[in-house]
Parts: sequence; structure tokens; C-alpha cells
Amino acid sequence: MGRPRTPILSRASICEAALAIVDTEGLAGLSMRKLAARLGVQVASLYHHVTTKDEVLHEIGDAIMSSVDVSGFAAHDWRAGLARWARSYRAALRSHPNMLPFLTAGPGRRASALRRADAVHGALVDAGWPPRQATLIGASIKYLVVGAATTSFADGFDDDALLYQDRYPHLTGAHRLRSVAAEIDEEAFGLLLDAFLDGLDARYAGLREVAGDHPG
Repeated sequence: MGRPRTPILSRASICEAALAIVDTEGLAGLSMRKLAARLGVQVASLYHHVTTKDEVLHEIGDAIMSSVDVSGFAAHDWRAGLARWARSYRAALRSHPNMLPFLTAGPGRRASALRRADAVHGALVDAGWPPRQATLIGASIKYLVVGAATTSFADGFDDDALLYQDRYPHLTGAHRLRSVAAEIDEEAFGLLLDAFLDGLDARYAGLREVAGDHPG
């Protein structure tokens, strides 16, 4: 049998090509026309598999966010659950930074995202957090993660030592920060997350005390 003249399409191949476009050109660079051209087919061929560009983006979003881990809550340790969720959430967002605006817009109608949100909220409430506090905690973790995934402290400095020499005596080594940016970003996020969780620990202890659930 001869090779087919038209490439064989699947939802997986469409999403893979779409993500490659987003990775190189950003969300604004993705269109059904450009996607069809990359796959070597007519635009009409895409619509046999997907109905809209948003449908493609939602499927890509689900695939990227599938690595976000909320299984830590199963051990009934809300702090460990939050830490695992936050770290895996940040890693997922950083894996495809051009998708970040789409992924952080909220769970929307993506069932997998809603299941994760439900798991986090339910675990916090089951642990004794009031529902409103559980909502605030979930929102706060999102703020921490999205901020950490969006920017880099160390990458904001220049490699040229002369820019800092003499004028900024406390930043004389700033030009070296870019070479260890990933390490600094990781440690800084860990410091921020630990400080936030320590604050929650203190607040949680207060809740338990008011509820008469403290030792002794």
C-alpha cells in the first residue's frame, strides 16, 4: 500500500502541534489556520477532530496540569498536602510558560481542574478549617505559585559587573546571580512557602484551641 497523501490526524497529534506553536510563538500565535499548516492539512480536516481552538487549549491544559499532585491530602496532613500541591503546581506552570495566562485563568470548565480544587478544599475543611478559610488558603497558594512561576528574581539582574560596581555597594555580586537563577528561584519559593505554611500552622493551632481540641 502506498503512503497516504494526507497526514493521519488525531487529537493527540493536533494538541502536540498546537503546543509546539504556543511554546515558540505564544498564545496569540496559535490559530487553526497556522495549526493546519504545521500539520500539512487543510483547516477543514482539523474540524473532524476538534471543534475550536479553545477545545485544543483546554486539552493541552489538562495534559500539562495532570502532573499537579493533590494526593498528599490523602494522608490527612493538610500542611504536607498543600506543600506537595504548591510545588507540583509551580513545576507544571513553569514547564510551558507561554501557556501560563491560559492555565492560571481559573479551573473554568475543565473537569480535572475542578476535581483538584474540590480535593484541596474538601481536605482543608475535613481537617477543621472553616470553609471560608479553606477558600482563602487555596487562593493564597495560587497567588504564591503564579507569582513564582511568572517571574524570576535573579534573572532580573545584568551580567555586567560594571553596572553595580561602586554605585550599589551591596549588589557588587549581582552580576553573578543569573548563572544560579534556577537555584535561587527554587530556594526562594521554598522559603516563601515554608513561611506561609508556618503562619497557617499558628492560625490552625488557634482554631483548635478555640474548638477545645488541644492537648491537655
